[in-house]
Amino acid sequence: MFENLPITRADDGSYRTVDGGTFRVDETHRSTADRVADMTGDDAAIHPDGTGLSEADSERDQQLHDIDIDPVTRVAGSLAFHANVDLEERTVREAHAQATLFRGYEIILEGRDPRDAIDLSSRACGVCGAVHSICSSMALEMALPVEPPPMGVWARNMGQAAAFLYDNSLHLHLLAGPDYSAAMMADTNPDLLATARETAAPHADIHGYETVGEIMEGLNPLEGDLYLSALEKTRDARQMASLMLGKYPHPSTIAPGGVTTTLSRSSFTQFYTRLDDMFDWAKQVAYLWDDLMDFMLEEQPGFEHVGEHPKNMIGTGVYDDPDVYNARYQDADEWGNARLATPGVIVDGELVTTNLTELDIGIEEFVDHAYYEDWTDEAVPFETSPAGDPLSPYHPWNKETRPKPDGKSWRERYTWGTAPRWDRHTMECCPHARLWITALAEEVDNPFIRPTGDGIEFDLPEAELEEMTLRWDVPDRLNAAERLRGKAYALAHHALVCYTGFIESLELLKQGEDAVHNEFSIPKSGTQRGVGFWEAGRGFLTHHLTLEDGLVDNYQIVTPSTWNSSPTGPFGQSGPFEVGAMNTPILEDFDGEEDFSAIDILRGVRSFDPCMPCTVHMYTAGGDDVISENVTMTTCGCSTGSDDKPAEVTLREMLADD
Repeated sequence: MFENLPITRADDGSYRTVDGGTFRVDETHRSTADRVADMTGDDAAIHPDGTGLSEADSERDQQLHDIDIDPVTRVAGSLAFHANVDLEERTVREAHAQATLFRGYEIILEGRDPRDAIDLSSRACGVCGAVHSICSSMALEMALPVEPPPMGVWARNMGQAAAFLYDNSLHLHLLAGPDYSAAMMADTNPDLLATARETAAPHADIHGYETVGEIMEGLNPLEGDLYLSALEKTRDARQMASLMLGKYPHPSTIAPGGVTTTLSRSSFTQFYTRLDDMFDWAKQVAYLWDDLMDFMLEEQPGFEHVGEHPKNMIGTGVYDDPDVYNARYQDADEWGNARLATPGVIVDGELVTTNLTELDIGIEEFVDHAYYEDWTDEAVPFETSPAGDPLSPYHPWNKETRPKPDGKSWRERYTWGTAPRWDRHTMECCPHARLWITALAEEVDNPFIRPTGDGIEFDLPEAELEEMTLRWDVPDRLNAAERLRGKAYALAHHALVCYTGFIESLELLKQGEDAVHNEFSIPKSGTQRGVGFWEAGRGFLTHHLTLEDGLVDNYQIVTPSTWNSSPTGPFGQSGPFEVGAMNTPILEDFDGEEDFSAIDILRGVRSFDPCMPCTVHMYTAGGDDVISENVTMTTCGCSTGSDDKPAEVTLREMLADD
């Protein structure tokens, strides 16, 4: 499986394998474009590295148009997207995702007390800060070592699942949903909107919208009743998360060894009063998005290709079993497979592994097209994992963050995002990947969540709506429609994790096992390693750390949007955002270039729920140091001051004065 790991790069541009052999870029795995062509049956050439526009293409200059969308996201303006579009052929010729913000937390954490990592890494995101806190605490639990008591594990599980109820509801109805609203459709697809208004919604008896057109009206920004209802549900879910984790989005109760929240029967009662409503919300949202996506696939020819990507997915899994989890790397395969969402890797639709150790050693992170310098000119810190498996020089435990923001060129460097790969494959992650892996693995043993090999069945209890079994089926394709459908069904998964935790926690209270935290100590000497395997609302998340004599020596974060928004890697493979855009046909109605909105490209990219590093960055009143110009608006930029010092130098000078 890992026949090409680890690797090093030679001066002549070749790569050297662990057995001493060499290869060049064009001798590695087939590119993502080749796999896409096989999957779709499309013989048209895709050039994921931006090359290949031949001299003959100059004849079509009249039809080729560069478009730049900045920002892409509706929350934080840290993602820009460039595409070269043939408006006559209605195809996307080139695509490049650009993360416009240098995050810098890896450098900020160097030399710090390890306990600082939990609070500081949480600020990497203003939406899903708790996932970073928990992931960081798990990395420290492995390094110290310490393991939490059962109630501490359930508090983390329930707080995280509640945060996902908030996060996924937000994306579906406030971030991606407006792309399918009546207000948007009236401008971009008016005939489709007219058909939607005459098309009955098959599950109207559950979600309450009589026609698909009514669903689209409900998604109208700021005024649609579905948009407004989602705002209420996100508030309830945040309250649930706060009951378990103290506050949200940046909890101060997360620590190695569990949580420090004060939990009682009253806490769980308040939690359940909100969870009861979430059962009905999960039922309604699943069927509502079924009706909307089925309509789009049936009535809009070509929509099945919007955002299409090969079925390559990765996930670390989430929701630990307190009877199995012990934070030890050597036991990670056992406690990983005991999770209520199974870790794993899918390549070309086939489940390759569910073992966290295999998943871990297959990860490499490249910076060929990013604003960083390669770090492999120095000795490799770790040639093996804690279990003795070989590690690539490009593995996160061996990575060093070296920012180098030199210029911008689509064929060279163009983003602050790196290019993670697993066994040289481009991967995507999101709730649909979590469901997909869990369904194929059939490892979960839970009375309410049943993977079947080709799907998952969710038994939701009675609330105002009757008891109901939802079934999510493994799709035939991976595209925008299935990402959104998967996220809708994921709400049932999160709600049932909360339900399971509620039942288990009450039983622990009955037995007098109310401890939520075990004590820990920081080693004062030696080298310790740890990794947190967790998931964010968009999927895969790892924090790899190294401690040296009691302080953080190296800290590396790989987020789901790092995978999804990755630039072209060293093997010519574009990232998932980019491949998805290049497979997207132009379906909107427009009369000329001035009327073109690129909504189909946006629907594809936004289906991934892009969450670039956002909000809550370091700010200095003088503005001469670094990082944020406007925290309130969550738009971030990197400033290096009037003397134009490199960002890395400025950061280190600030930290030296701290």
